[in-house]
Amino acid sequence: MVHWLCTISLTVTTIGSIMIRYSRARLAGSAMLLLLGCGASIAAIAEPRIPVKVMIVSMFDQEGAPWLAVLEPSREVRVPGLSGDFPTVRCTASGVCQMTTGMGHANAAASMMALIYSAQFDLRRAYFLIAGIAGINPDLGTIGTAAWARYLVDVDLAHEIDARQMPRGWTDGFFGILTNDQQHKPQFDYHTELFQVDETLLQKALQLSAHAVLEDSPDVAAYRKSYPRSPANSPPRVTQCDTASGDTWWGGSRMGERATRWTRLLTQGHGVYCTTQQEDNATLVALTRGAQSGLVDIHRVAVLRTGSDFDRPYPGQSTLESMIAQRSVSGAIRISTANLVHAGRPLVEDIVAHWAQWRNGVPK
Repeated sequence: MVHWLCTISLTVTTIGSIMIRYSRARLAGSAMLLLLGCGASIAAIAEPRIPVKVMIVSMFDQEGAPWLAVLEPSREVRVPGLSGDFPTVRCTASGVCQMTTGMGHANAAASMMALIYSAQFDLRRAYFLIAGIAGINPDLGTIGTAAWARYLVDVDLAHEIDARQMPRGWTDGFFGILTNDQQHKPQFDYHTELFQVDETLLQKALQLSAHAVLEDSPDVAAYRKSYPRSPANSPPRVTQCDTASGDTWWGGSRMGERATRWTRLLTQGHGVYCTTQQEDNATLVALTRGAQSGLVDIHRVAVLRTGSDFDRPYPGQSTLESMIAQRSVSGAIRISTANLVHAGRPLVEDIVAHWAQWRNGVPK
């Protein structure tokens, strides 16, 4: 097929050079497009797709750095369409790759789409580990906690009334699009409001990481003492609870209660909100479309978030004070990014070490 196109394109070039009366420029332009397409096809054949066992998805450089340190990738692949700040995918000889999307919904979706449709990687059997830091609910975790998500809930897609003007009896100003109150779940017209990861993969990830040794930090330990109850004032551990996506960096107990309520509403009472981040629903949208194109398997996606800060203040502290004070807890970023590897690596290593069992799906 490629050789046939090359022959036709060369023929059109010849015809275009002699048929001056019949729009030589237009024919030559068409010939050039065919030649470019021919070249791209030849390049695709000459450069086979890289088979991937695990694709680790980071959102910014500090999330990716601990993975690169332990993986020591041997190959860098530049992918058109990735963020200009993170234009390459790094891969090991064993089939583990790492990419960085850039922060926020738009960057995450655009970068993942660029990867999937680049034709540079064979992702049909790849497992995707989305691994990033997040704000965390002190009722369910602490700074450094590693939480595997079952549900991914978009908290941005909603009607909002200024809380100073909301109806009497409402707990916040948010309600479902095209609904009339806070009790009714909206129709999922965007098809991005809620995702659920594969339960078998989730349970396997929890099993493999159950005894992971997570890092802690003296300044983090000192800060968490101001919270009166566990798990907020206890060392980090691996757990399972759900994650809320939204580009607004919010804080405070009222907003946390809203995330809890919204998660319960959209999951019909099954979801338990504990981490807040920007990107995961956007990344899942791109992966879902890739699956619809037969390029990825949506059942091979795991989501891991580690707490880098509390989503609300401790008693006696204002929300603004909380948000400002936590910026100076320097150990928080270090241990939360490190714990992505400590909690996520057992899954990655098991997939690679037992690829014969993982190749056709999650082992039972």
